[in-house]
Amino acid sequence: MVEIVDLADVRRVSEEDATKIRARTPAAPTAGKALLPLTSVDTDQWRKLAARAVEPNGYYLADWELAVNATAPGRTGASALGAFSDNPSAPMIGLLPVIPVWRAYKIPLPALVSAHPYGTLCTPLLDRDLAEEAAGRLMQAAREAGAHALILREVSLHGAAIKAFAEVLRHDGLRLRVLQSHLRARLDATRDADQLLRDALSAKKLKELRRQRHRLAEHGAVRFEVARSEHEVAVAIETFLALEASGWKGERGTALLKVEGDAAFIRRATKALAEAGQCEIATLHAGDTPVAAGIVLRHQNRAFFFKLGIDERFAKYSPGVQLTLDLTRHLCADPEITSADSTASPDHPMINPVWRGRLAIGDVLIPLRRNDPVVSLLQAALVSREFARDMARRAVHFIRGNRS
Repeated sequence: MVEIVDLADVRRVSEEDATKIRARTPAAPTAGKALLPLTSVDTDQWRKLAARAVEPNGYYLADWELAVNATAPGRTGASALGAFSDNPSAPMIGLLPVIPVWRAYKIPLPALVSAHPYGTLCTPLLDRDLAEEAAGRLMQAAREAGAHALILREVSLHGAAIKAFAEVLRHDGLRLRVLQSHLRARLDATRDADQLLRDALSAKKLKELRRQRHRLAEHGAVRFEVARSEHEVAVAIETFLALEASGWKGERGTALLKVEGDAAFIRRATKALAEAGQCEIATLHAGDTPVAAGIVLRHQNRAFFFKLGIDERFAKYSPGVQLTLDLTRHLCADPEITSADSTASPDHPMINPVWRGRLAIGDVLIPLRRNDPVVSLLQAALVSREFARDMARRAVHFIRGNRS
């Protein structure tokens, strides 16, 4: 059973309780055999586990996460919890990159948090044939590292991985605690693309998009290309980086190209994944001019739409939507892909109207011991933090609305 956390229902821990807890528990788990540097994980075993994973996660593929860990600012230096079996042909049955809760939230309590892989999905890799055993062993590794809880950020709440953790907890008389949740866009790639788009968009909207595409064609023949090979992706990633940096993300300094470590990570990751057939870059051209590009990761039967960059000089033709329509047709025509995760924010104005399926995503607190006051204190701190952040976001939106 999953427990949904409400701020009003969180057990209040007094300052005296908090002082006692801090006095008898370390601020963060200590490193040891249970907690490994991410760079020490056997990459061959990691890749084999990913191929057998009960639930796909393109952002925890070895070539992606190791690239993030190497150079992406604020995301380097992660550790890993590993679960291992006695089977010599497939010894690794579970893997979760982690960081201390202090680093993630500045909370001085002994807990571990899933390392953020730049993409918005932190579902652990669990062997499909031993998912519950793998979840249990990851939890035991966390205990041995000194943690009292695991926090899984941005995981699929109804996915097979979370179900495995929930079952292990049920046997131990414990429950998952969902700290926050939301829905984001998902594509059912088993459907006919044209019918799907007709169902998603009104006849009036489709007519307007066709008109915009005809107007875009006045700048040159419109064509959609997908880079797949290592060489093609190495060329296409430069086009993507230039497009993303040319717009508002570049002005704000948040485009990947504007940060040296981010640019290094995405070049390394996309090239390595393309070699393994796990990365594509889709580009929309008007004549010789690229007007939009998107990065797509592939893991098992699922695609992950990482980022989109557009040339804002062509904004009146909706280049991002035009590329997404073509990408939808491309994914629905691929027999190896059954679904695509937008990995977008909730209520995303571009992707939500096009991809009408929804995926429940949330942050989950996994207690590692029964009746643990540390878990109650941690839960209270996390929910209070999220409540404060939500109030701050509402205030910012209110101020911006009044100014406009």
